[in-house]
Amino acid sequence: MVDQTDLLADLAAESAQLDSLVAPLPAADWVRPTPAPGWSIGHQIAHLAWTDHVSLLAATDAEAFLAAVTAAPDPTRMVDDGAEEFLAPPAELLVRWRAGRAALADALAAVPRGEKLQWFGTRMSATSMVTARIMETWAHGADVADALGVVRPASHRLRHVAHLGVRTLGHGFAAHGRDAPTTPVRVELVGPGGDIWTWGPADAADRLSGPAVDFCLLVTQRRHRADLALVATGPVADEWLDVAQAFAGPPGGGRQPTGRHGVPA
Repeated sequence: MVDQTDLLADLAAESAQLDSLVAPLPAADWVRPTPAPGWSIGHQIAHLAWTDHVSLLAATDAEAFLAAVTAAPDPTRMVDDGAEEFLAPPAELLVRWRAGRAALADALAAVPRGEKLQWFGTRMSATSMVTARIMETWAHGADVADALGVVRPASHRLRHVAHLGVRTLGHGFAAHGRDAPTTPVRVELVGPGGDIWTWGPADAADRLSGPAVDFCLLVTQRRHRADLALVATGPVADEWLDVAQAFAGPPGGGRQPTGRHGVPA
């Protein structure tokens, strides 16, 4: 069982890494476009601040969370509208993001074990929500890094993203209007330190293998499968590469192939 204290420490570390990347930037860089259409670096941080805000509502006031969701004038634009709502000058946005993520960490640490929190189209434990926040922070950090043309060092925290990617196999299929497969898939990923991370039965016919960072880029839809060193064996594993989605909600648009194999985050 994952220790939630350690998990929260990893979320804080992932947030701090991204914070250290954006905090020194001049204001002109905050409006630099990222690979997400229409989103600047400022939008990426504003989105994280907004998502921390709605996560805090889910953890502390379920009725307020549901009211905020149902009050959205256009549910299909909720994420974009949230980023726009929280967008602010860099110094103000940094203060908002830092305060929000600290408040969320405290709230999630206080959620009783076993309690399920409301979320978009589902319910999840506090532990799962922390894992999802690590995934989101890492994924949006990838967009920021791409915009700046820098390569972030990989860390053991990728395992949380990969774990969520494996657990959401069925969700990816369902989000794309396909039946969730019942065939097991063996996943074998090479972590940043060279160790092998595995999920699924060892004798499964369908298999997926490759670098952990590439799998994380796939399930967060930050790279097209054609640009990644992932090997799929079997029809379910191969189709999974087309629909993988670790985040909640409708199917993401994904990214177009760049023709550059193994592009780093």
